[in-house]
Amino acid sequence: MNVSRPDLPPKDETIARKLAALAHPVRLRLLRNLGSADSCCVKDLVGRIGLAQSTVSQHLKVLVDADLVNFRTDRQRSRYTVNAGALRELAGIIGQTLDHCCGGAGCSRANEGEREDHNRQADAAAALIGNKDI
Repeated sequence: MNVSRPDLPPKDETIARKLAALAHPVRLRLLRNLGSADSCCVKDLVGRIGLAQSTVSQHLKVLVDADLVNFRTDRQRSRYTVNAGALRELAGIIGQTLDHCCGGAGCSRANEGEREDHNRQADAAAALIGNKDI
């Protein structure tokens, strides 16, 4: 049961749902596999991942429901593609959150090296997402 809390903005709930969808190793593997192709059907992904079709389908449903993967029917097959725009937006939100909490005057100078490391990692992650290689 998904009950909205009045003290949380709806956008935060959407972001949390997307992050929760990413919080499973199989779904991360599915995203990587989808990112390396224009589109895939479940059968293609089952062959690559090595899990049962029902398991792959359940994980894809979570990713589609979170709007991280697009779904379309193609005759008798279902085709899945990475929603690169949604992933870029989510990466931007995470970056803004980190900048807000780690970029302010309240952070000590001791954390500057960590911020520089984070910026390098964020740049590398953005380059990966831009290349659809997740």
